[in-house]
Amino acid sequence: MPPVPKRRHSAERKGKRRKSLKLKLPTSKRCPNCQSLKQTHQICPTCGQYS
Repeated sequence: MPPVPKRRHSAERKGKRRKSLKLKLPTSKRCPNCQSLKQTHQICPTCGQYS
């Protein structure tokens, strides 16, 4: 039988544990070839160059 906690965890404690699970926006930068925005470490969707 697994151990059972002696007291209830508060909602604040649950929020502190889950605050690192939020989604982050992907980072983007300008393509040096065509100056359009692209995700880092990806091929540019407009000109097809990887840099």
